[in-house]
Amino acid sequence: MTLLITGGTGTLGRPTVDAVRAAGVEPRILSRRPGADHVVANLQSGAGLAAALSGVDTVLHLATNRRSDVRATQHLLEAARTEGVQHLVYLSIVGVDAVPLGYYRAKLACEQQIADSGLPHTILRATQFHDFVAGFFRAQRRLPRVTTFDVPFQPISTDAVAARLVELVSAAPAQGRVDDLGGPESLPMAELARQWLVARGAAPEAAARRVVEWHAPGKLVGAYRAGLHTTGVPGPGIPFAEWAATAS
Repeated sequence: MTLLITGGTGTLGRPTVDAVRAAGVEPRILSRRPGADHVVANLQSGAGLAAALSGVDTVLHLATNRRSDVRATQHLLEAARTEGVQHLVYLSIVGVDAVPLGYYRAKLACEQQIADSGLPHTILRATQFHDFVAGFFRAQRRLPRVTTFDVPFQPISTDAVAARLVELVSAAPAQGRVDDLGGPESLPMAELARQWLVARGAAPEAAARRVVEWHAPGKLVGAYRAGLHTTGVPGPGIPFAEWAATAS
């Protein structure tokens, strides 16, 4: 297999590159900047994509940009068709068809582009990463209270997602979506905040007193409150509390 990874230097990309290498595959890493194992190209303009994809049979598309995902994916698909790519694996997000968020609508549009492209493909939707959820709490670290929404999250470790992606790039194209992937626990955001504070050294009682839960109005929070961004079944990987204990 000759594999090209977009987004290979990002939060998910780095552990995925490591997992692919551990499986015995040395990938090409698409980047706008030169570097070890990098092939230089620009998804936004399409410049360099033909050369980057020359001789590639499998593409793992992890790159994401909130403002230009659709354009970048279209450029990638056009070059992949021209260069004869045999399998494109795309990572999306659980709930993109149900949560009224602009970024999610863009990811759903990318899914549709891929489905309509004629390329053999596989689409995996995953829940939010542990680090994404922790970002809410990091942003409030200097405040006397940590405010959360009364919504659940089912965070997953990037290592668990990377392991599943390695399986998918090694398998035949699914010609659509495979089963959604979520973390091992779906917990209220307030409980995740308490776990984060305890991992940062707070006593459990103090952590509980510091967390404030807010019942926010609106369709967006309502969709999250209904759990439309979760899978409904436990998934692989370490729980959030275990991950938080070693996170920086």
